[in-house]
Amino acid sequence: MRPSRLAMLSALSTLSVLAVTLLPTGGAPAAATPPAPLTVDDPGFEQKGAGWTFTSGAGTATNLPHGGDRLLFLDAGPERKASQTVTARRSGTYDLSAWIATGGPGAHFTVRVNGHVADSVELPSRPTYARYTVSRTAVRAGDRLEIAFESGEGWVNADDVMVSPSSPVNPTVSSSDPRIVEMFTWSKRKANSWVQLPGTQGPLNVDENQRAGTGSGTYGPSYWAGYAHRSAYYSRDFAHQLGGAAVLGLTTENKAMLRSYAASATAAHRYYPVWALNFDTTTPHTIDYHGPDDFVREVPATFELVEKANEAYRWSGDRAYLDDTALWNYYRHATGEFVDLHNGTKDNGKVKVAEGTGRGIFAGAASYNEEGNEHLAEAGDGIAAQYQAYRALAELAHDKGDRSLATASARQARKLKEYFNSTWSGEGSGASMVRAYRTDGTALTGWGKENSWFMPMKGIIAPGPRNDAYLDYIDQQASGPGRPANIEALTYLPDTFFRYNRADTAWKWMRHIYDQRNTQHTVTRQGPNGDYPEVSFTLLGQTVQGLMGVAPDAPHHALTSQSRLPSGMDWLKLDHLRIGRSTFGLRHDGTTSSTLTHTSGDAAYRWEARFPGEHGRITVDGKKRMPRTKTVDGVTYTYTVVSVAPGTSRTVRVG
Repeated sequence: MRPSRLAMLSALSTLSVLAVTLLPTGGAPAAATPPAPLTVDDPGFEQKGAGWTFTSGAGTATNLPHGGDRLLFLDAGPERKASQTVTARRSGTYDLSAWIATGGPGAHFTVRVNGHVADSVELPSRPTYARYTVSRTAVRAGDRLEIAFESGEGWVNADDVMVSPSSPVNPTVSSSDPRIVEMFTWSKRKANSWVQLPGTQGPLNVDENQRAGTGSGTYGPSYWAGYAHRSAYYSRDFAHQLGGAAVLGLTTENKAMLRSYAASATAAHRYYPVWALNFDTTTPHTIDYHGPDDFVREVPATFELVEKANEAYRWSGDRAYLDDTALWNYYRHATGEFVDLHNGTKDNGKVKVAEGTGRGIFAGAASYNEEGNEHLAEAGDGIAAQYQAYRALAELAHDKGDRSLATASARQARKLKEYFNSTWSGEGSGASMVRAYRTDGTALTGWGKENSWFMPMKGIIAPGPRNDAYLDYIDQQASGPGRPANIEALTYLPDTFFRYNRADTAWKWMRHIYDQRNTQHTVTRQGPNGDYPEVSFTLLGQTVQGLMGVAPDAPHHALTSQSRLPSGMDWLKLDHLRIGRSTFGLRHDGTTSSTLTHTSGDAAYRWEARFPGEHGRITVDGKKRMPRTKTVDGVTYTYTVVSVAPGTSRTVRVG
């Protein structure tokens, strides 16, 4: 039932105290976002379809909405239709999505431009809501774009229409294995459908308890990261999705979202960033934020955002990651005052470890693992993320020219890793390795999900037999009764195994995650697993950074690659890879040959082509070179560095 107007106003009045606008630290508010170039009237059908045209047998109803209180319906049978035509204010390319449920096959979600079909998605029979997208529809200023739902053999329900700007980059893959091509193509389309169109007027604070939200705001550059039935992006999800977003060229969104978190990590918040932000990129999402002393916060996220800012900088080459006051202050506070303020429950000697309170997520949790009641002070995912934050700050400070800070941060990372391996993690291996400490000082071993797999994933465990045994243990536990029920938790497993060149295991988990895309998510309102945004974004990142082994360094016009192709995948080629202002094609043939093509750009790139193992012979474009070796995370590689100018292609082989 829709609440009364008076009750809604009362709720809004109460919540207005919580709608804190987070301005950039030391800076002015961002300039007003211009109106969106495409605007759909009544996209959630809350105004009974205002702006939409209905045939007989079509209209709006209240029986089973996806969001809010109303939905669009089509009765079964031919020639039922609901449509809206909008005029493009500017030229551009757009993705159009909607949540749709059907009682039979044969219906269509169709987009037309000036009366011509741009694309049409044939809808399967699926009585529960799932998200469908028409991708990369190009329009010019003044074009008339029609969005239409067209009937089939069964009823159709539709809701929450969304317009996204098509990604600046349209990467493609080809391979001897059609499974990776299908997976990558699906992931690219699905991930792009979650991108918000800046300037869109949309609801704020939508969640399962406030289905219509608490008002509206102007959306900024951002994308969905977290539950699709909440109008927010979440720090944990965002950190894991950033690499996939970079593959799509979403550099503006990544920076805006990172900066919004940086601005929120104030002294009043004890330097925690808020957990979730509305798509206006300035206000906390109220289901997770009740006030400066009462909001969801988890230790690993504070550190992951520092690591991911460095990653975004390496993809984009944007010096704002070094020069922006809000961002730079965040890195310093996260690795400085934040650690000081949240260190003290457990005695770690000369090393500082940021801790949670053990009193739940609204008081500060030590781990991403929210299940159970372990009352954790310190956790494996928190200390491992802290280690990577120190490493990230060392690299950022080096590029900023602050050698003293770079040296100090690198030393902190080194000492934390030494302490972890000598003391914190105990002497056990596999199931007997310590993965957390309670607030009473008790060490915990066994399966901790996130606070287990984050330790090798972040590289804090020293390479060798102990780390190898722990990777085996993680795979066994995640494959058995201890497997997390929520698909988004499993999305970390490919990253964990790719880091150590366990390509077959990583690929096994990528396939499992993809194969579960049509299975209902554990949270019913979320829809199928594939409509959890983290799934598509991470599969993109794992293809490029995992299977292809791409590590970008745009600020220095450099990149590294190594093949991590699994058994049975003879070759894999990636085209339209954007790093900084250059675009590349990269092909791996097995694990012994790689070809990089610099398709466009304004400067030559240094390419470090790596191959696992020690090889006595390496060639560049058929000419012998002296092999060089290095060890990374306990793995020895043969490598060479070559310059690849725009418009040229180089091939490196070993063997």
